[in-house]
Order: sequence, then structure tokens, then C-alpha cells
Amino acid sequence: MGLLNLDKPTGITSRDAVDLVARPLKRWKVKVGHAGTLDPLASGVLVVAVGPATRLIERVQDQSKTYTATILLGATSDTLDADGVISPVAGAVPPHEDRVRAALASQVGEIEQRPPAFSALRVGGKRAYELARDGREVELAPRRVRIDRVELLRYEWPRLEIEVDCGSGTYIRSIARDVGEGLGCGGLIEVLRRTRIGPFRVEEATLAVAEALTLESIPRLLRPAVDAVPELPRLVLTERQAALVRLGQPLGARSGVSPPGEPGEVALLGPDRALLALAESDPDAGLYRPRRVLPG
Repeated sequence: MGLLNLDKPTGITSRDAVDLVARPLKRWKVKVGHAGTLDPLASGVLVVAVGPATRLIERVQDQSKTYTATILLGATSDTLDADGVISPVAGAVPPHEDRVRAALASQVGEIEQRPPAFSALRVGGKRAYELARDGREVELAPRRVRIDRVELLRYEWPRLEIEVDCGSGTYIRSIARDVGEGLGCGGLIEVLRRTRIGPFRVEEATLAVAEALTLESIPRLLRPAVDAVPELPRLVLTERQAALVRLGQPLGARSGVSPPGEPGEVALLGPDRALLALAESDPDAGLYRPRRVLPG
């Protein structure tokens, strides 16, 4: 099995998109899951893992992402987007473009970001959005996130179009809120589209509609599981070495592999070039130690 690069349309949940994949595969009795939730308002890249590749979901989620967004200035929202209760900001003054650029620049780097109250983060065992929907006050502690780039694409009051490169855990809705607060006029996400997760790009994605996702088409659309870890060095094994790894055994000179030159994680591939396991290089012992073996 492997990874499916979907283009989720607006108006459906990420779970709805996963179900479009899971239904035709029901007879296979395989696990199906997704990496990096998109709200119903958002569209774009949603990576769906099928079969053993579900064990790599967190590795996909940890990869850098790119978004395009339209921020509506002059208003706020309880959900920080257009799906919530929108409140116009009285007396909001259109800021000059120089101030807008400075507000966007303040979001770049390693920053402390306060997550939205309407989020899937857990508070005392419950999802934050569940508490917020019940009208309870939700205060989430700021979290350190990495934002590599925020580019101004277009500004014409009251709309601001941006493109963002960021690390895992970044909320684009929080960027809209914080930019709006910095400009003194409020801000919320009106349109949001994820155009990339790691090597998965929206230009290569399949639209998440039932007609495109069938028992015949899905196998052809699957990308190899090793795409979940594009940054790792790869070691291709013989069948004998692969058999040892399947048993969780370390590989060294006695099994016919060259000793690792430096410590770190490595992707072990079978003779068919399919991902077999993630391993730790141990140069001192001259071994590759399997840490996560994918079931065959």
C-alpha cells in the first residue's frame, strides 16, 4: 500500500475525504488514515495513508507545508474564519500597505503562536472545539511554531492575499487573527488552500470526489510509502538482509552491509525498492538498528 495525494474540496471534512478512499477499499480490510487535518472551509493537499503506510502518518504531518490564504480585514470571528460568527470591527481604518507588510513580517521565524479556541487540541481530555461550541471559555497556551515565509500576494482593502511556508503545528487562522490585531482592525480567514505538504503538491493531487476514487483507480494513484520520509538517506537491501529486518534484527558487516559513516535515521528499502523499515545508524557498533518495521 502507500500514500494518496488528494485535493480536498471545500465543504467536506478531512474524515469525509478519507471515507471516499476507505469505501471502495472495504474488501481489502486495510487501515486508512490522513495526515494534517483541513477544516471544511479549507481546500487542497490532504495526504491519505493506506495499509502499512498509516504507520508513517506523523512523519507526513511533520513535513513543511505551503498555504495560500485570503484574510478579510476589518472583522473578527469566533472561529477565526468565515465559518464562524463574524463581527465587524467598528471604526476600522484601512492600513497602509507598508504597515501590512510589517505585520506580516512579524509572523516570520520561530514564534510563540496562540492556537484557535476552535481547534482539535485537547483540554482536560476534551477537544478544544467541543468546549468552545458549548460556550465555555477556552484558553490555549501559546506554542512555538516555525514560519519560514509570509509573502504578500495582493492587498486591496478589506482583503489581503498571502502565501505561507511553515512547519508543523502552525495555524494560518492564528496568523490572520494576529495580523489583524497588529493592524488594529481585526482579521479572519476567508479562503484557505494548502498547496503542499513536503513532496506532495496540489498540482499532482487527485480531486477527492467519488468518481475519481475507485477500486481500480486508487492502486494506480498510490505513491510509495518512502515518500513520507524524503529527507532520509536510503539503503537498498538484499532479500536475505530484508528478512533479518522483518524480524527486527540489526544489520552490520556480518549481514553484508557497509558500516554506517555517521549517526542518524535511515530508510531501509527491500529489493523491490519499497520501504521496509526506518532504522538508526550506530557507527560505533557498525550497525543499522530497525526502529519501525512496516508490516509486509
